[in-house]
Amino acid sequence: MFERFTEKAINIIATAQKEAADSQTYKIYPEHILLGILETKNNICSRLLTYGGMKPETFREYVYSKYKNVSHEFKHTNIAFSIESQKIIKLASELATKRTKSYIRPEHILLALIMIGEKAVPSIAEDFKEYIADIKKLKQTLLTLIAKNDKRNMLHPELERKEPKSEYSTIQSIFKEEEAQSILERAVAKLTASHYEILGTEQIVQSILEDSNSDITKLLNESGINLDNYCSKLQEISSRQAEFEEKQIIFTPNAFKTMLLAFETAKELGSASVKPEHIILGVLKAKSGIAYNIFKELNIVDDDLAHKIIKPIEKQMPETLTILRLAKREAQSMNRNIVGSEFILLGILGEGAGIGARVLSQLGVTTKDARIEVERVLGYGNSYTFGEIVFSDRAKKILEIAWEKAKKHKNSKIESENLLWAITQTPDSVAMQVLANLGVDVLEINQGILKELEALKNSEGAEKSEN
Repeated sequence: MFERFTEKAINIIATAQKEAADSQTYKIYPEHILLGILETKNNICSRLLTYGGMKPETFREYVYSKYKNVSHEFKHTNIAFSIESQKIIKLASELATKRTKSYIRPEHILLALIMIGEKAVPSIAEDFKEYIADIKKLKQTLLTLIAKNDKRNMLHPELERKEPKSEYSTIQSIFKEEEAQSILERAVAKLTASHYEILGTEQIVQSILEDSNSDITKLLNESGINLDNYCSKLQEISSRQAEFEEKQIIFTPNAFKTMLLAFETAKELGSASVKPEHIILGVLKAKSGIAYNIFKELNIVDDDLAHKIIKPIEKQMPETLTILRLAKREAQSMNRNIVGSEFILLGILGEGAGIGARVLSQLGVTTKDARIEVERVLGYGNSYTFGEIVFSDRAKKILEIAWEKAKKHKNSKIESENLLWAITQTPDSVAMQVLANLGVDVLEINQGILKELEALKNSEGAEKSEN
């Protein structure tokens, strides 16, 4: 019911429920919701009501008096919404989806209260007249506020209209590792036999399944996808129409999209190379193409298979995976659905154990100070997202630079120092603005990283000599 409510909106409902319980009422009435808005801190609607003349203490006394012992059926269990409150919640949802299908915010709830009061609940209309000096002005302010927030649509300063250019313009430039190369070579070899000239997802996945010794093949076999039933389904397909949604290129469009998604997934999971498991995750993310259609015919559940693939990767505790998850959590805590460079910075600090966190700590940067500065620079969002969280263009660039750095040093994983160094290579990022405001410059960071890496190298050398 509340999947699309912002955190503040949920807090309002939770407060209303508590007030209903405290007033010994077994239902949440509109007055409890109004009291919930008044009680919720850091909420513009609460301030609007207070400025309009409504005081929490006075209104609470009125509500408690009105609903005191209204029912002897009260029990300390889940408290239901009254019919009027259900209408308010429904109208708030309709107001949020009317223009931009945005999340339900406190202003939607308060406007719904006013509108329902005008049309169907005289008692609420009377409450507003009693406690608010100018209800028409309040309503107009809410409409303006909603329109303004809808227009802003939570734009992030690191979002660009055009995707930044990448040197990885071809699939071959990404898949240079021996394992990935062998997959592509086997897939290309199938083209002659199949009389096709363009590589599709079906050949790529088939070539993965042919490596019976790989961990991802064993996992796919356990999930119900094996070489025999996959090829059997493949033979039933007489058309490649599912592969072509755009112009023809060396790879089919869906194969190209799948491989780019595999590349993005590898970076987000902290790997410095694209592995077969990343390709399968790319197929699941693309949700199109012959290979994906075969998965569906084999009754594969996308989320279940993805979880099975990611679970062993999580057990290895790669730094970048931890950092990016913390970054997403930081974005959510500030009601943002876009992870920018600033949240990657907070993720590095939050991870704590990596070289990146140690360097920042030595420079006097703490998670608390950085978080305060991020909020000061970026502001606090108005849309709490329960759905997909995306990376800003600058954050994607940072991941790509970190990937390049890890590969250059022949590392198998992207480490925290790679991410921190990548941040220093994006001077126009919010993260660098935050660091500059905290009195830290690029030279200090890079020198700190080199010092930590040198200390690590000496430590490993000493251990080897002892053994």
